[in-house]
Amino acid sequence: MSGATTRGVLFVHSAPRALTPHIEWAAGGVLGVRPSFDWTGQPIAPGCLRAEYSWQAPQGTGALLASALRGWAHLRFEVTEEPSAGCDGGRWSHTPALGIFHSVTDVHGNAQVPEDRVRAALDLLSGPAADPDSARRALALAVGEPWDSELEAFRHAGDDTPVRWLHQVG
Repeated sequence: MSGATTRGVLFVHSAPRALTPHIEWAAGGVLGVRPSFDWTGQPIAPGCLRAEYSWQAPQGTGALLASALRGWAHLRFEVTEEPSAGCDGGRWSHTPALGIFHSVTDVHGNAQVPEDRVRAALDLLSGPAADPDSARRALALAVGEPWDSELEAFRHAGDDTPVRWLHQVG
């Protein structure tokens, strides 16, 4: 990690109650502070809790947070890292069924799809064996559509969800 600082958010969309202290411990180990999450019930997953934690740390911390939490059974989360001087942003999404997905993000939070993935999808559209359905699936996978589809219901946890103010970019 470089010396530049960035910020981001850890969104824990659903976690069993017994897992919550372990999540805080893992995040604290990465961030070097003892975080205190404000856990609330997850309406669409009875018995599970949700939380959001804003962080500020060196560039690359988003990847470290995602790595510390990935693969935990019954845990759904996302980590965002804002772009900073000389560094793109990132988003990591995790579900128990799909595992982890990472995308580089621009200053607006849009996923940036690498050229080789776009070209591979375009190749599926040309020639005598053109397969538009496969091209669509390849592009959907490149932008993380399966993760977004699974996490969308968890993102809208209810009317008591706190407001998240965006930081000015630029």
